[in-house]
Amino acid sequence: MRREGDRHYALPYPHLRGSFLFSRYHSFSCPSPCSPLYGNRSSLTPKRYVKLESRGIECGQSKNDELPMSTLKLSGWVEINGQRLLPQEIESILNNRPEEILRFGGEFFFAGSGCRARDHFGIMPGNCPKGTLICDGVVKGAINPPVPDLPLEEAIITAVRLRGDEGVTALSGGVDSTLVARLAGRECVAVGLKDSHDLRQARHAADVLGLSLTCVTITPKEIETALPLVIRAIPVKDPLNAGIALTQYFIARWAGQHGCQRIITGQGADELFGGYSRYLETPTLADDLERDFAGLGQQADRDQAVAALHGTYLSMPYMDVRVVRAARKIPAQDKVQGGRRKIPLRKVAERHIPAEFAWYEKKAMQYGSGVWKVLQNLARKNGYKTSIQDYIDHIIRVEHGH
Repeated sequence: MRREGDRHYALPYPHLRGSFLFSRYHSFSCPSPCSPLYGNRSSLTPKRYVKLESRGIECGQSKNDELPMSTLKLSGWVEINGQRLLPQEIESILNNRPEEILRFGGEFFFAGSGCRARDHFGIMPGNCPKGTLICDGVVKGAINPPVPDLPLEEAIITAVRLRGDEGVTALSGGVDSTLVARLAGRECVAVGLKDSHDLRQARHAADVLGLSLTCVTITPKEIETALPLVIRAIPVKDPLNAGIALTQYFIARWAGQHGCQRIITGQGADELFGGYSRYLETPTLADDLERDFAGLGQQADRDQAVAALHGTYLSMPYMDVRVVRAARKIPAQDKVQGGRRKIPLRKVAERHIPAEFAWYEKKAMQYGSGVWKVLQNLARKNGYKTSIQDYIDHIIRVEHGH
């Protein structure tokens, strides 16, 4: 590992074997993290290319070949039974065995040959209801990947493995992101104001675990400039969603600037395992967990809308079908008890990361990054001393010329 100032980066590049045809992305602190290298398959003859666009992948024959250009438009990635599919394999299934799409796992939206489909939980945005295959305007069925029941630890390891072939991991130093970062072993990025809790904790985690980390220090002025863009993008325009989305905005900005399309995150862990402090006091824990899990789709819409501003997307291992199935089998009272939250996840984590991170109680990202305090200050500075919501409404009115 080498370090320059506050940037840590790892060398060397992975060794490649066989013949490849791909475009090289220049990225200083993400050594080849964003171009998926699909391996030395002899089936790549005649020559194929994979063109990474800002929101997806277009695959087809090289211009020197006689076969026509592919019409597949793919955002995200697809797997069946734990095996990632090449874009041309997806296209072959789409053209010859479209019913097999109903077994697709992953995080995806794709369209081609008169069909469109979106992953089971709707992690990837797209013009299709979540977990649905539509061909020629007719709903063909629900997408339910037939994954096996796995113990929670194996489910998490599998989910991270499937996502860890490219991209960057968002690290804040809490159990959710630190476990994912350790399992993925990829370049990490942390975002916050100078001397913020999240930057300090992420640095500590990276140092202890030997992870490559870039710390991005943001300023109140940058937050003020980004806020109208974030409010315009997110579906629910309130202080909580704006605060979370602002933090995601700066992570996605850094990723986009460094050629990283996929951002691996710890989103979903709080709702699946009982991470919010309010769970400690509620008399209706099981109902609260169920309600919050149902709201994860809306959270994904928010986060992906902000990520898309920079040509990136969030990848969520905890929202893998295997992990969700394993987590939802655990009784609510086993997730939160004795003043502790996310107990099953922490027990898994301490087998992979030190206990100081596995059992660390971290602040929510909008607080730990320092963004929330800046929002409060901006509201007061603009004459809204008691309500961030009134300040957000003011920004919306200005956006609409009122």
